[in-house]
Amino acid sequence: MRAVKATGRINQDGQINLDRPLLNIKGRVEVIVLIAEEDESEDDLMTKEEILSDFQQAWHEAMTGQTVPVSQMWEGIEHD
Repeated sequence: MRAVKATGRINQDGQINLDRPLLNIKGRVEVIVLIAEEDESEDDLMTKEEILSDFQQAWHEAMTGQTVPVSQMWEGIEHD
């Protein structure tokens, strides 16, 4: 058995509509459905471009000395 990752939505009839067709796959399949938690949404997920942009900004700040000491970051944060 091999795995293929696909995304989709469950319609009002409880059926899965895939975002893209599964080409060159024939026969029966076994499906595991991962459902986002209520506090998760697609809007909360970052795109690869956003992640890359954030990393590039952080790397630039680190390389140019625009950093904050960890001890300063903890100021005002309650911890046990």
